[in-house]
Parts: sequence; structure tokens; C-alpha cells
Amino acid sequence: MIDFEWYRSFIYIYKYNSVSEAAKTRIMTQPAMSQHLAALEAEVGEPLFTRTARKMIPTERGKELYSQLAPLIESLEEATISFKTATSPTLSILRIGSAIEYYYENILNHLQDYKTCTVTHFGTADELLEFLKEGKVDIVITSKKYTSPGIEYVKLCEEAFVIVAPRHLQLPETQTLMGIENWLIAQNWISYGVDLPIIRRFWREYFKKRPVIKPIHIIPNLHLILKAIENGVGVSMLPTYLVTNSMNESKAKVIWGDYTVKNELFFAYQAKNKYLPDVIHFMNLLKGAQ
Repeated sequence: MIDFEWYRSFIYIYKYNSVSEAAKTRIMTQPAMSQHLAALEAEVGEPLFTRTARKMIPTERGKELYSQLAPLIESLEEATISFKTATSPTLSILRIGSAIEYYYENILNHLQDYKTCTVTHFGTADELLEFLKEGKVDIVITSKKYTSPGIEYVKLCEEAFVIVAPRHLQLPETQTLMGIENWLIAQNWISYGVDLPIIRRFWREYFKKRPVIKPIHIIPNLHLILKAIENGVGVSMLPTYLVTNSMNESKAKVIWGDYTVKNELFFAYQAKNKYLPDVIHFMNLLKGAQ
């Protein structure tokens, strides 16, 4: 008779392509996890994975079995969690990781609706992922998805970046791509980083090349970049949610608003925490505010 736990172990090995990482996530020993897989393969009658030095590669039979089992196992786990959370204590503190600008604009105003105490850590996408892997935070809002064992991602929203300029800056009459590019190259650019994040993507998307600009200032804070633009320092690319008030007060303006760059934002969390009530509540609260 097949043990239900064999199925669960198989699902986790499939997700992480590794017996050791699956064992860590399930809080099992590696030999126990290997025994589950061996028992299931014996019952099925053929290998479910091809073993390599670096990872476990599912066979065609393994892929077929996963597609059949995954939705069933996830439904059972969700049902089990829902029974447990009715009587289990929630987190006393939810530890959040976010870029400071996104937190200020999109999270801070909704804290009164969130009943659990929070501790927030600010940092870059790389820093926040390390915090998550080390267990220093419970959930992260990030624009980057990294392949990391035990970390799962759920899409939060899509943000649009636009070119923002001082309100008195005169635009050229040209509307050709070449004319717009030449004019933009001649401007004073303010960038979030030396590698021209977002600006580089904008150039590749619309001009099909790398930008040949050298920023006049590097300011790793979007709010401060907007303030510099309002002061007439130069132009930059900012998310639309950040510039609404500035535009309403005629302190800055969006130029060539049809030329936007989309950026996806994700929740990231450790797989073992995906059904924690406080994590789910926080995600639902933030999604509802978009």
C-alpha cells in the first residue's frame, strides 16, 4: 500500500530537484526522504527521477505523476492547514522585507488595517533575499525572482516606469525615435545605480541598444531622485505611483508617457511558511490595496 507521505516527499523532491533540499523543507533526514522515493518508485515500477551529480531530473513518468498529484496534495495540505489555523496561534510579529520607497507609498498607509505587530527591514533585492533565506524576515516584496531552494514567489502586481522631468523643461518638436533618443542622450540623467537599472531596460526596449549616457548623479532612493527632478537637476525614470502627487502639484512632469517600462513585483517567502495565517492576511491586504 502506498503511504501518503511518499507522495508528499516526491512532490518536494520534484519542486526542488534535490533530495537534500526537499528533506530540509520537510524537516526530515535525507536518508528518510530517499527511502520514501525508493518505496514509491518500487510501487510505481519505474524510476521517477534521473540522478545526476547536481540535481534530480524527473523522468517522463515522474512528470506525469507530478501533474496528477500536485493539485491533489496542495488541496489536502491547504485543508489540513485551515483546520490547524482555526486553533493555532498566529505569529506575534510579522517580519517584512521591502524597498523603502515601495513601503512608504504602498504599505505604510495600510498598517492600521493589519492587526499583527510588524518589524520591517529595508534593502536591495539581493539583500532582502538573503534575509529571507537566513530566516530574518518572513515575507519580502521584490522585483527579482531568484532560483533558490525553499523559496517560493507569488505575483503581487505590475508597476510602470515613466520618464520624469522638471516641469519647466522644454521638449523638442521631433516625435521620431531617433530624435527622441538624441534629445534624451543630451539630458542630465539621474540614476538609481551605476548599472542604470530601468533606464537600461527602457533603452533596449525602445531603441534596441544599450544607452550611451553617463548619469550626472547616482542616488539610490527614488524619493530623493524625484526631489532632485523637482529641483531641476535632471531627468530619470520613476514608477507612476511615485509621481502622481508631484504632477498634481506641478512640480514635475511625465514626458512621452506612452513610452513605459513594466516591472513585475512579487511576494517571496519560505515554502514552509506559505500557509501561515499572518502571511496570507498580509498578502491579501496588499493585493486588495492595488
